[in-house]
Amino acid sequence: MIRVSLILSVLLLAPLSGCLDSSQSALESVESPDDCVVYTGDDDNTLKILTYDSLAISDEVLSEFTNQSGYQVELIRGDDAGSVLEKMMLAKDAPQADLAIGLDNTYLQTALNNCLIAPHNATVPDLNPLALVPYAGDRAVPFDHGYICLNVDTSALEENNLSIPTSLEELTDEAWRGRTAFPSPTTSSPGRVFMTATIDYFEQMDSIDAMRWWEDMADNDAIFTTGWSEAYEIHYSGGYGVWEEGHIGDAWLTVSYCHSPGVEAYFGGNSTISKSVIIDYASFHQVEYAAKINGGGDAAAVDEFIEFLLSEEVNVEMPFYNYMYPVLEGQDLPETDGYRYHSPIPSTPAEVSNERIAEEMDDWLAAWRTATDYI
Repeated sequence: MIRVSLILSVLLLAPLSGCLDSSQSALESVESPDDCVVYTGDDDNTLKILTYDSLAISDEVLSEFTNQSGYQVELIRGDDAGSVLEKMMLAKDAPQADLAIGLDNTYLQTALNNCLIAPHNATVPDLNPLALVPYAGDRAVPFDHGYICLNVDTSALEENNLSIPTSLEELTDEAWRGRTAFPSPTTSSPGRVFMTATIDYFEQMDSIDAMRWWEDMADNDAIFTTGWSEAYEIHYSGGYGVWEEGHIGDAWLTVSYCHSPGVEAYFGGNSTISKSVIIDYASFHQVEYAAKINGGGDAAAVDEFIEFLLSEEVNVEMPFYNYMYPVLEGQDLPETDGYRYHSPIPSTPAEVSNERIAEEMDDWLAAWRTATDYI
């Protein structure tokens, strides 16, 4: 999940753990995860978790897990879900961690195909069926989810006599020149998710190719950034970034979560000028996973932490810990201060399979770079 407010302090990087024997060869890409060879690392009574830098589960919560289980916890932080996968790929012969938290459904299949994750033995409670649609196997467990879509500053639109867009094509109009901000799909997981949605959107519309639209957006002076934080906190005029040092506010529209206005309202006393833009096929259901790293150690600790993460005590708090929906069946965002009211759920999100994403993502990213001339 992207950062919404100040994130609690980052724990020290963990040393290498669970190294494979020198006789064990590199994990190879396979046609099916069932063909993967499962390796087991050494146990040292310390659970090493590889995650992204904005995972906001507090030190107090992690201490509670230690008190309950006896396992110490160390976090290894990356920038986002993409860096989690990258670190797993780079260390696939000598895993640095036992558990990965934060791979989403645009990265998961690549991890599966490269034998980076192994089956767990955790007892999983009843989960929201929507969270199980992208993947329901035993190599990854959803722990939170949400919908990525466009967010718009309604105040700026009113001041400039503009309506909330009802199609992506409208954003190529002159009225939107220089007023949109997009995190790059090559370096940002929300950017990657939204680009994936545009693939399905333009296929469903049976109109221009998605990359032609991205080229038109670049020609319309769209702002491209390396990450969500720069797009939302610095350029977007409708979010909490207005209170941050260095805020520019030159974009009236950006990519975030459909429930980001709900988060804004929650922290703003049920008041927000930000609104989700719900366009058929232009949103994407993002699911985030916890997965046992192949070759990592402390299997019992991995299982216990997955069960802890999915416990009612912890998971119902995901809207506050990680600003995402819980995955337990029957749970939702809180109604407090408009959190749920300002968080619409798209009725017709994009539908792109994990398998297609893994197969075509490299080509999409190359085409996106060419279309936008942004590296």
